[in-house]
Amino acid sequence: MTDIVVDGLTIERLGAGGDGIARHDGKPVYVPFTVPRDRVRVALGAARAGGHEGRVLARLSDGPGRAVPPCPRFGTCGGCALQHLALDRYAAFKRDLVVEALARRGLCAVAVAPLVDAASPRRRVRFAMVRDGRAGRVGFRPRFGRSVVALDGCVVVEPALLALTQPLAALANELAAWTGVGEATATETTTGVDLVLHHPAELDLAARTRLAAFATTHDLARLSWQVGDGAPEPVAERRPPVVVLGGVPVTLPPGAFLQASAAAEDAIGALVLGALGSAKRVADLYAGVGTWTFRLAARARVRAVEGDAAHARALARAAAAAGLAGRVEGEARDLARRPLEGPELRRVDAVVLNPPRAGAAAVAEALARSAVPTVIAISCNPATFARDTRLLVDGGYALDAVTPVDQFRHTPHVELVGVFRR
Repeated sequence: MTDIVVDGLTIERLGAGGDGIARHDGKPVYVPFTVPRDRVRVALGAARAGGHEGRVLARLSDGPGRAVPPCPRFGTCGGCALQHLALDRYAAFKRDLVVEALARRGLCAVAVAPLVDAASPRRRVRFAMVRDGRAGRVGFRPRFGRSVVALDGCVVVEPALLALTQPLAALANELAAWTGVGEATATETTTGVDLVLHHPAELDLAARTRLAAFATTHDLARLSWQVGDGAPEPVAERRPPVVVLGGVPVTLPPGAFLQASAAAEDAIGALVLGALGSAKRVADLYAGVGTWTFRLAARARVRAVEGDAAHARALARAAAAAGLAGRVEGEARDLARRPLEGPELRRVDAVVLNPPRAGAAAVAEALARSAVPTVIAISCNPATFARDTRLLVDGGYALDAVTPVDQFRHTPHVELVGVFRR
């Protein structure tokens, strides 16, 4: 079927995903890599959200605020969406994502601070990894199409992780088990790269031997293999992968979550500590491996609660090794099903929560019924943050401050820190 070509569409605004939005026959057309007031010729593609995807065939005239992308693969590689946007427009766009999400929940009077620029090359990244015929490729998926864009350079990834892409492409060719597209998650730690390969195939002895040799050749700290949603299985661990969080060394479990940018971790940590006030008893909810726990422990006694048992064990071991067992109490607990309730919340002066993208509705409902003086919420999703904020505000909290933080440069993703007071 031939694409329908539409000439002279004008981009009206940017949507939440960073795509320009125009209208054709009264329906939205979502056009990536455009800026407001661009006039474009587009090919209409797949149906999307009451309209269509649009692929630019030609820019007829440029709107204001366009920048020269720093990467020659921009527009082909799908790793970045906003390299073409001037930095002032980019900062305003990310701040507006937070403002608009709050406004949709009736929270229009909230003052949102300017975007904090904390973007730095990512120390944790997930690559697509494919063997297609005899050619292996490792990189990011394209915006259009199903292939993988191989990376011979990247402005958003740490060099130590980028250096693995070509060896991983060769590895995909050598592994009989590697068919189709899988993924590789690489994390830079103080002791070397922690690598997890994600693929549905089970490993035989020959594949395990080859992976162990790969880990040695490329001096990896650890290499693990993950099938589906199962736990990653370490295949070769040459050194424990260690990161330092709040001055405390933490050995990561395989596949551990970590803030992608060390600069963003520091910026968010500073905002959290700045809002803590004189609190001496803190509950750190969705604590992970202790990203905020150990910063908080320098100022207060911390109850760290995490749903993933392996993460909770890593946090507890790190606290014990650092001599903090009496100051940090770790607990594995599903907070979506068993949030901290009345008596537990009466024992704390402040709550810090950093939930996944789905947010923390059950926790927010419990807090709304509590008398905890300070709640500090960290979020990677303005929509679920705004939903949970509505619950807290309806329960008597005032949203004292909201600060968006840029961790993923050139993407529409925005982190934020919200401070609530009673």
